[in-house]
Amino acid sequence: MWVRFPLSAQKRKEEEIMAAKGEHRVKIGMVCTVCKNRNYITTRNKLNTPEKLKLKKFCKHCRKVTDHRETEKLK
Repeated sequence: MWVRFPLSAQKRKEEEIMAAKGEHRVKIGMVCTVCKNRNYITTRNKLNTPEKLKLKKFCKHCRKVTDHRETEKLK
């Protein structure tokens, strides 16, 4: 039988200091460079990748693999 004990004061303090999960991640939209349609929504870490993303993705409107660029931050 397991008994749950309350957290010690030191353990509680460590949990309060830790950063919130996903604090540095921002939502972005990916737009096709050929047809200019926004096809994908993704996230990126703004500290690890400060420059804008550019990926090769499938565009359902062009029906082929094209370059997709980051457009703006989404809410």
